[in-house]
Amino acid sequence: MGSSQQQLVLPILLLLALAGTALSGVQEVHDVLELTGRAANKLRFSTDVATDKYTPPEEMDPQFWYNLADEEITKRLQLPQPNSQKAKNIILFLGDGMPLTTVAAARILKGQRQGKTGEESSLSFEKFPYTGLSRTYCTNAQVPDSACTATAYLCGVKTNIINIGVSAAVNFNNCTASQDPANRLTSIAEWAQNAGKSTGIVSTTTLTHASPSGAYAKTANRMWECDTDVTSYGVDASTCVDMATQLVTQTPGKNFEVMLGGGMGKFLPSSIVDSHGNPGERSDGVNLLSRWQARHNGGVLVTNRNQLLRLNVSAVSSIIGLFQSSLMNFHLEADDTYQPTLSELTEVTIKKLSQNKNGYFAFIEGGLIDYGNHYTKAGYALDEALEFEKAIQLARDMTDIEDTLIVVTADHGHAVSIAGYPGRGTPILGINQHDTDVNGVKYSVLNYAAGPNQYLDENGQRIPLDGILGSDDAITPSYIPMEQGVHSGEDVGIFASGPQSHLFTGIMQQSTIPHLMAYAACIGSGKQVCDN
Repeated sequence: MGSSQQQLVLPILLLLALAGTALSGVQEVHDVLELTGRAANKLRFSTDVATDKYTPPEEMDPQFWYNLADEEITKRLQLPQPNSQKAKNIILFLGDGMPLTTVAAARILKGQRQGKTGEESSLSFEKFPYTGLSRTYCTNAQVPDSACTATAYLCGVKTNIINIGVSAAVNFNNCTASQDPANRLTSIAEWAQNAGKSTGIVSTTTLTHASPSGAYAKTANRMWECDTDVTSYGVDASTCVDMATQLVTQTPGKNFEVMLGGGMGKFLPSSIVDSHGNPGERSDGVNLLSRWQARHNGGVLVTNRNQLLRLNVSAVSSIIGLFQSSLMNFHLEADDTYQPTLSELTEVTIKKLSQNKNGYFAFIEGGLIDYGNHYTKAGYALDEALEFEKAIQLARDMTDIEDTLIVVTADHGHAVSIAGYPGRGTPILGINQHDTDVNGVKYSVLNYAAGPNQYLDENGQRIPLDGILGSDDAITPSYIPMEQGVHSGEDVGIFASGPQSHLFTGIMQQSTIPHLMAYAACIGSGKQVCDN
């Protein structure tokens, strides 16, 4: 690939980042300029290592992370083992952009919606018997994105920011390196399929978004969701296959029995209007949904809540659900007669996958927690977290704790805090009535480090927030003026219930998580509880 193909100017890329975002109420917020650090350093993209974020050389080898996971598992196995149960089924719930602050604030909001003070309440997964912490940094990023983290918690290897399913030997946008078999990784979904288990992915974002793509995709750029996206970054789409095509035509994606989320446009050519009234996004003229249908005799496409809930899962071989053209809508903004809830998506997924006597692996993402935090609309983020915890409770109720391991975690945090000394029962989305700044102005309970609104007067002084905060869609104050909120780099929580859940304690590398799940289910190439 020539240098002219590798480089694009800033205005074009910013335009591309916004392309197609008007299709849904939730707009894309992830900008590769910001994630790679190039927004501050240069206008052009390239695969030039010298200008990229630093990656320790030893961490470019996937075996480095496999060895580290083996060490962390061995350390845990040296402790007394309460049981030797094997997990027939694994469900990984991922709260995208869900720091422990969001967990705590959601817990409070849950209680306050019930008429309580709130602090004493608990989310469903907080009642799980075992908890731990996950270290979220990526190989070249102190603070990660959802692509390199998905590679960690689904493939068991840490990689560079924006990469999915390839090792840290691959630099951003480097098509050639991403095609090298030595750099391509396998996911726990593929390990499960090799063991005869059923697999599925669910997300409230899109099926080609960074988090669910970690289960199936191999790409040097998380933005390569369809062929049009690949070409827009100066890469030949016939050489580097887009993620939607990978999902439909390659292992392990083509073997998924359940795929539920948004993003219909990535699967259809621009000449076709999708079920939601918007044109497809593909330039190659390929209708991937027709291809999927041809490959799945008895497979069914559903595009709204009624179709999903009327589905007889016993009568179909596989399900693909695409409930918006782009990202699904926030729960608070969604038409609940049209768009299914995360709990409804979860119920259908478990009913379908549980038909396999060998068990299953399911990845289920509450993806819009992250978007609420990026928008610095804390009310939206917390409501999405509450929808997430409802789905987890449903999953635990639907499954047998003796044979189904449920792991709940986040990919990364967000720079949000619960600050000051508000009294018990202070509205979590409101103003701290028990403290003021040095000018005597009260401040909000929740605050973001960065975001679009600092609520300052013409002299740069904070203004009173009475009548501004309190509603679910209010913009929460921030300190650093930016167009959106940013991720944070602290450890995130892990909550586990079911066979071998006792291993998910202490502090661990995020990349150890899938190896622990594989150990519990006796899949993959590493240590297995069945070895005992």
